[in-house]
Amino acid sequence: MMRQFELVERVKSYDPATDEDAINRAYVFAMKVHGSQLRASGDSYFSHPIEVAGILTKYKLDAASIITALLHDTIEDTPATLADIERLFGAEIARLVDGVTKLSRLELQSDQSKQAENFRKLVLAMSEDIRVLLVKLADRVHNMRTLRYIGNPEKRRRIALETMEIYAPLAERIGFQEVKNELEDLAFSELHPDVRDSLVARLNFLREKGGDLIGRILEELRRTLAEAGVTATVSGREKTPYSIWRKMQTKNVAFEQLSDIMAFRVTVGSVEDCYRALGVIHSQYPMVPNRFKDYISVPKPNGYRSLHTGVFGPERQRIEVQIRTDDMHEVAELGVAAHWSYKQGQRPADGKRYRWLRELLDIMEHASNPEEFLEHTKLEMFQDQVFCFTPKGDLIALPRGSCPVDFAYAVHSEVGDSCVGAKVNGRMMPLRTPLNNGDQVEIITSKAQTPNPTWERFVVTGKARARIRRFIRTQQRSQYQDLGHAILNRAFKQEGYDFTEKALEGVVKIFKVTSAEDLVVLVGEGHLTGRDVVSAVYPQLKETAAKTVQAQADKVVALKRAKAKPGQAPPVPIRGLIPGMAMHFAGCCHPLPGDRIVGIVTTGRGVTIHTIDCDCLEQFADTPERWLDLSWQHGPDETSDMHVGRVVLVVVNETGSLGNLSMVIAKNLGNITNLKITNRNPDFFELLIDIEVKNVKHLTNIIAALRASPAISSVERARG
Repeated sequence: MMRQFELVERVKSYDPATDEDAINRAYVFAMKVHGSQLRASGDSYFSHPIEVAGILTKYKLDAASIITALLHDTIEDTPATLADIERLFGAEIARLVDGVTKLSRLELQSDQSKQAENFRKLVLAMSEDIRVLLVKLADRVHNMRTLRYIGNPEKRRRIALETMEIYAPLAERIGFQEVKNELEDLAFSELHPDVRDSLVARLNFLREKGGDLIGRILEELRRTLAEAGVTATVSGREKTPYSIWRKMQTKNVAFEQLSDIMAFRVTVGSVEDCYRALGVIHSQYPMVPNRFKDYISVPKPNGYRSLHTGVFGPERQRIEVQIRTDDMHEVAELGVAAHWSYKQGQRPADGKRYRWLRELLDIMEHASNPEEFLEHTKLEMFQDQVFCFTPKGDLIALPRGSCPVDFAYAVHSEVGDSCVGAKVNGRMMPLRTPLNNGDQVEIITSKAQTPNPTWERFVVTGKARARIRRFIRTQQRSQYQDLGHAILNRAFKQEGYDFTEKALEGVVKIFKVTSAEDLVVLVGEGHLTGRDVVSAVYPQLKETAAKTVQAQADKVVALKRAKAKPGQAPPVPIRGLIPGMAMHFAGCCHPLPGDRIVGIVTTGRGVTIHTIDCDCLEQFADTPERWLDLSWQHGPDETSDMHVGRVVLVVVNETGSLGNLSMVIAKNLGNITNLKITNRNPDFFELLIDIEVKNVKHLTNIIAALRASPAISSVERARG
């Protein structure tokens, strides 16, 4: 455990003017209040805040951040109070500690709404001061380093999953690349240990086979640049196992087909030298098509700037080369920490200056509940990006697959609400057209336009979906309210009374609603009749009014409870089907939640559901009247039902291959329901396997895990 003077010396090494006394007092205070508390590893609990502070010193964070790290668990785990912190260390430290404390229970729990609510607190705290997130990320790094000491495997998995889904993407969003890589690798080793071990073994094999391959490539790159007169520092590294696995998933390729397992970094003195170095490398080595990216001209939203290119480099190896200046490299590795460290000599700026953080705050404002906010936030954070331009040349970063409606909402919420059309690169295009890198988009608006509910089917960004859903909710409620007013007016007149909302206020408790407006909406929705309400307001009209009202009230309560039960799927999982029509899933393409789907109407059989890219659809091209435009009722992550996905594999014919195959599928929570050998020879077996999975993502994870196994030569999803 780091001692007091060692921590102070670390901070003074990069900030000689630091408040040494405040750090000493925080160290002693934390040690005293944590007392004899122990961690799961058996170490003193005080070792944890010390390690968190030590991690932050590596990135040269200011004294306030270091003190916050020392104190971040005191309010939750000790008798100390926020008032104590403010009295001893000042308002700024108290505010930071309070921000981190509010997030300390941010763990995946059985109650999803608790996690979602805590995530809302995280976003609010980040928006006030981004240092809250820096301390929280350092806290998570140390917790993940010691995750193995937690005895409950399910709890370890929950923590690792949360790290992968929330903290690693947040680290990437603020450019904290080194922390993001470590969090991903630690979580990956817990979630998919076998896959990681297999990839590490393959990397070790390549390293042994190639000898000092990286060293030889480095030497030739240095020599090539030096001969061209470019002064540069060249370094090389292998990609992390998780980044390799993710590329295998997203590109749908095997390990051997990856071109950028090795990455080489060239750092130079100026932007001009970046482009000179790029010219030298492209003139010396053939470029891999579609592998060049210029993040200097078009930086990433987190401030990352660099040139990326793929080439057939020295020794005919396919490599990735990143070219940047020293300043760009510091931002690439440290992100906002490079700007928030002591050396800037200024108080950290407001976190709201980050566009992506403003987007999260906007989503929070329009989401109907914490769970919906968490859903839209994941949409916002977890996708690759495309970069498009406004007619004035402003850059808009969007998730891959975004359409002009997403672009309109990214420009401004009101632009999205009033969007009626779009010009992409000067041509009028449908609003559902996917946008590509470099597209110039002009949004055409009309004051008379309102969000179209059908937009929700094809928008990608969380902000757009949250705004559309809010409009739909508001519009539906308004319509039900108008209808309810009309029904109640008629019912009251039939009994000889004038209808007023004031008359309803006395009976809202009988129907167990919060306001007269809610009662009117229930009538409009058809859950209550006008006579039910009139009888409640004037009980003397019927002797049985009380019994009738109570029965209807019980009906409303049961309806509200049924709506509140999480995880209940509708009887039919497909949106767009005619009620009562029979349906079944096609055996040729085995559609899964997450696939784009269509329905084919067949006389006597109902509707057959196919994926949009199924080869069998060609035979129905001449009968468009039989086609139905369908979609899944729920998102792919919301269903608990199991569906059958089919894969085609080529397995090496050796002892244990089939057992290894079934073990990989089982460990990734898949269930083999059918297996057929379609071809065999002395070296390989071709298999057709049906696997029960939850959705496309589940099947994709299984396919990626199979590709990482040495016993599997190839694996693809069956498409016909």
